[in-house]
Amino acid sequence: MGALTERRRRCGAHCAGLCTEEGLARVLDADHGLLHWRARRGLGDAGLAEHAVQETLLRAWRSCSQFDARRGSVRTWLLAIERNVIIDIARSRAARPFDTAWDEVGELAAMPGTDPDFVDALVDGLLVAELLSQLPKAQREAVVEVILRDRAYREVAADFGVPVGTVKTRVHYALRSMRQLPLGA
Repeated sequence: MGALTERRRRCGAHCAGLCTEEGLARVLDADHGLLHWRARRGLGDAGLAEHAVQETLLRAWRSCSQFDARRGSVRTWLLAIERNVIIDIARSRAARPFDTAWDEVGELAAMPGTDPDFVDALVDGLLVAELLSQLPKAQREAVVEVILRDRAYREVAADFGVPVGTVKTRVHYALRSMRQLPLGA
C-alpha cells in the first residue's frame, strides 16, 4: 500500500487517477467496453483486442503523472494511447510474416482500423459528442440538425416551430461556446 501512496503523491496535480486501485477500477468500469470494441474492430481479433486494452492501460498507468486535464478527459487520453497501441500491433503483425499467415498480411494492411484516418475519425467523433453534450439542449439540437445533418436553417426552424433567426442564433452561440472549450473537454 505504501508504494501506491508514494506513486499517487508523485503524480501530483496532473494525475489521471490510474495509480490507485479505485481510479483504475473507475476507468475499467467506464471505458473498458469502448477500448475493447475499438481494439477488436481495429485488429479483428478478440485476443489481440484484449492485449491492446491491457497495453493501453499499462502505458496509461506508467505515464499517469503526465496526464493533463486541460487537454482533454481521461477517456480522450486513453483513446489516444490506444490508437498508438493498435497501430503498433497492426504494424508488428504485418512485419512478422511468421506470426501471421501470408494471406492475412494483405488483409491487415487493408483493415479500416489500422488506417490512422479511421482511428482519427473515431476519436474526432467522440470529441464532438463530448463537446455537444456540454451545450444546452436547444443549442445542441440546432447544431446537430444544421451542421451535422446539413439541413437548411429554414427547414430546421419549421421543424422546431421557431423563427429562422432563433435557429441561427442558437447555432452561432453553440459554435462560439464549443470553440472556447478546451480540446477534448
